[in-house]
Amino acid sequence: MALVAPICGILLQRNWPAALTLVAVAGISDGVDGFLARRYGWQSRLGGMLDAVADKLLLISCFVILAWLRETPIWLALVVCGRDLVIASGALLWRLLIGRIDPQQSLLSKACTLMQIAYLLAVLLTLAQWPSPPAPAFIWPVAGLCVASGLDYVLRWSRRAWHARRTS
Repeated sequence: MALVAPICGILLQRNWPAALTLVAVAGISDGVDGFLARRYGWQSRLGGMLDAVADKLLLISCFVILAWLRETPIWLALVVCGRDLVIASGALLWRLLIGRIDPQQSLLSKACTLMQIAYLLAVLLTLAQWPSPPAPAFIWPVAGLCVASGLDYVLRWSRRAWHARRTS
């Protein structure tokens, strides 16, 4: 979470090599943190929620800034942000209407996050003039996974809400 603001500042300065480096550091540290938490049982409800918030802050910030700078399609940033807005709104409604929420990331959601990261890295590699896979090849998979995982969350949590309300 500590790297979100510096990454945003560097992106706005169009310092692509530095942005690429910091995004890579953020991704690696997130992966190491997750591995250590699972390996040694250092997981907590708060830690899991903060990790998810940090991931979302970083991804949304990068997509919005790159769209603002016209380095990625605006519609793609809207799809990414829209998905997360739907999920966050659903979580808030669950908390208000039903109670405690135990977030559970689906395999589809993990694939969506991974594809978003791959796309951002491809864009930043290209902007930093490093060899990279063509970023446009990731656009439709990112959009498709965002829509699919957003619908999956809505359907899964609506079903759970229906059952929770019926049994209360």
